Amino acid sequence: MRPPVGSLLVRGIGTLVTNRPELGQGALGELRDVDLVIDDGVVAWIGEAGASPATDSMLDAAGRCVVPGFVDSHTHLVFAGDRVEEFTARMAGTRYDAGGISTTVAATRGAPGSELRQRAAALVREAERQGTTTLETKSGYGLTVVDESRCLEVAAGIVEEVTYLGAHVVPPEYRGKEADYVALVTGPMLEACAPNARWCDVFCEEGAFGVDASREILAAGRAHGLGLRVHANQLSAGPGVRLAVEMGAASADHCTYLDGADVDALAGSDTVATLLPGAEFSTRSPYPDARRLLDSGVAVALATDCNPGSSYTTSMPFVIALAVREMRMTPDEALFAATAGGARALRRDDLGALAPGLRGDLVVLDAPTAAHLAYRPGVDLVRTVVRAGRVLGSLFV
Repeated sequence: MRPPVGSLLVRGIGTLVTNRPELGQGALGELRDVDLVIDDGVVAWIGEAGASPATDSMLDAAGRCVVPGFVDSHTHLVFAGDRVEEFTARMAGTRYDAGGISTTVAATRGAPGSELRQRAAALVREAERQGTTTLETKSGYGLTVVDESRCLEVAAGIVEEVTYLGAHVVPPEYRGKEADYVALVTGPMLEACAPNARWCDVFCEEGAFGVDASREILAAGRAHGLGLRVHANQLSAGPGVRLAVEMGAASADHCTYLDGADVDALAGSDTVATLLPGAEFSTRSPYPDARRLLDSGVAVALATDCNPGSSYTTSMPFVIALAVREMRMTPDEALFAATAGGARALRRDDLGALAPGLRGDLVVLDAPTAAHLAYRPGVDLVRTVVRAGRVLGSLFV
């Protein structure tokens, strides 16, 4: 049983982004000059400044903007080593043949669990300092029963949302024996990993897993009680997005190369298009067309895709700035996608907004409006972070 956190008054809020249009102005439901009370981790009251009920403690926002905590719904935090030489070569346009994902797989298999845990926990703390209050993370760098299982044990100890990604790539020892590896992923590996996971994911892409194998893997995950996610259409056009919709996946992630049928399928479904512009930034690939998705009525989330190969960032503010600059999202749309969008991609109705009854996760920005997240890229605007009513930052008094 978790210890009680008592009640917290957040006073002096200049602008409060609720993400509930019915509560305030505009698409983000903004309120001005209000106070907010969190009681035992849950938002209990929002109202006129100075009119709040008595609380155990107080946080003074001093006229700053307060937004919901960021929900990062796609990361790969459990790994060893790095791939900085690969990144450097890519940026220089020179050839580099060190193995890509296989490099990280080898390093992860060789690392003790204590090292994996320490590194992943450090990344979680780094994300929290930048306003992230909820994280999803995946396995996928072990690719054996033992290594996938221990990676998920690490993940389950540090984040709320854990995803089994045994189907990341076919490991070198199974090249030419892909069917045998799919049997492992859907059999002994899944049995070992499912107890520590909420989700099952697959990289449905040419060079990874084809549509039939991906469908088999997702069906096996669902049979074990796991929700579904899909790495889809990152490197080329393909069946991944439509498979995600067909299987009722919560999220199709990347969505870089889409045709009209993909967009129509997403628009007519409950599957969220999770966009990961950090990957495009780090690989100089084309960015997803967020404007087309939004204008078609598709639900969109933003996430960091934090991983050592193609998007080594934990910064949701950076992702928001990229989405506005490179994917033609408005600042309001990008913030909504990084908060409420991420919550929807995780099928969490207790996160991503600030309203009575929801978890008390919020960020005090050192800025008058949330638009400054995109307006001032690269600047640390996160003054204080509150997660479930616990102050993680520096304004507690």
